[in-house]
Amino acid sequence: MVDYLANTEINSQRIAAVESCFGASGQPLALPGRVLLGEGVLTKECRKKSKPRIFFLFNDILVYGSIVLNKRKYRSQHIIPLEEVTLEPLPETLQAKNRWMIKTAKKSFVVSAASTTERQEWISHIEECVRRQLMATGRQPSTEHAAPWIPDKATDICMRCTQTRFSALTRRHHCRKCGFVVCAECSRERFLLPRLSPKPLRVCSLCYRELATQKRKEEEEEERSAGSPRQPAYLAGAVCGASSGDDDDSDEDKEGSGDGDWPSQVEFYASGVSWSSFHS
Repeated sequence: MVDYLANTEINSQRIAAVESCFGASGQPLALPGRVLLGEGVLTKECRKKSKPRIFFLFNDILVYGSIVLNKRKYRSQHIIPLEEVTLEPLPETLQAKNRWMIKTAKKSFVVSAASTTERQEWISHIEECVRRQLMATGRQPSTEHAAPWIPDKATDICMRCTQTRFSALTRRHHCRKCGFVVCAECSRERFLLPRLSPKPLRVCSLCYRELATQKRKEEEEEERSAGSPRQPAYLAGAVCGASSGDDDDSDEDKEGSGDGDWPSQVEFYASGVSWSSFHS
């Protein structure tokens, strides 16, 4: 690790450069003791397609965003505290290589590197930072993680009823609990998932039944202890019906939308180019 870089001028300059690239839309990143350990471009698997994203690894957080002009302008900044992170290496396939999953309680997603070496560097550096953060905070490793969303292109039919075929008129939706691609009819219910949002979120019919049953058992146990019945909390604010506007798209789709995203004519992961660097 590079703890000796903390509070040095070179580290301050590196962090200031990252802040400048995100501009006014990004959050301040400079904190006493915070060190920028490395940076690079990784492919992030989003619901519609895989997209290049810039990642910055600090000793306590992982920051990523969309690329407008590489090393000059980024947007849609996301900050993930490292003590909440768990990594899961994924097996190699002919179509997908050098992949791993970044899992947190609020969001889980798959990324891939340009090479096996870069993949291993990212994983080893992140895991070491996570280990140190857990030691510093006294926290236990996270055991609850959000389900990653299965990409739209992974299936042409609803993964619950297996009957509805998606088309230009029949839209895909995602269950916020299991991440499955489902039709509107199989995801009419909403359920409050506090770890993900203060509002009830779209869930598939199976997850709704399981969540409602679990919540009902918990409340019955509370009622027996308290001795007074009350309205089931899992129904509070629940909405049934077609998808509302704020439910149509995830942040993953909004991150890279617009004309300023990574130019399509640029060869991504061109041979001989290192897309990641770690500071020492």
